[in-house]
Amino acid sequence: MVANPSSTAYKIGPQDILDISVFKAPELSKSVQVADNGMINLPLLDDVQASGKTAQEVERDLATKLGSKYLQKPQVTVFVKEYNSQRVTLEGAVKKPGVYPIRGRMTLLQLAATSEGLTDISDSTMVIFRVTGGTRTAAKFDIADIRSGSTPDPLVQSGDVIIAPTSAFKEAYGVVLKALPLAAFAAL
Repeated sequence: MVANPSSTAYKIGPQDILDISVFKAPELSKSVQVADNGMINLPLLDDVQASGKTAQEVERDLATKLGSKYLQKPQVTVFVKEYNSQRVTLEGAVKKPGVYPIRGRMTLLQLAATSEGLTDISDSTMVIFRVTGGTRTAAKFDIADIRSGSTPDPLVQSGDVIIAPTSAFKEAYGVVLKALPLAAFAAL
């Protein structure tokens, strides 16, 4: 089966910031933020639907609208400057927990790498919590199995909450090591 590239391309959403450039028309080129209703506002065109479309689809729409009334064969370029609409939350035993933007296809392993990896107290698993159709589900993945190729690397989706649990043993061992004086540790 051949994948349809348009189905996996990044879909623009509310709060994304787009750089729009119209060749030989600098007065029409600008950066715009996609409104909550999914629209962008441009000179001469007023509101144009951007949410749910790829940058290439918005380019075609803008070129068509500008070409129908104002310019001959306009060349429009749309670039997503800031990805603000599609985010995942990553917390727990990772080096840099936080809210991360996803740009198109992103896997769990790629997200772990973006957060600079798991900490020393991680139990080497990550749990993805996802709401689909109003139902909350969870799936647990072993990062070592994904790295070895024995388990597929799942795609993360906008709205996912991913938690990297800690290992109780590793956490307790770390506390013991910190509590022991260095001389007592050497004697062991």
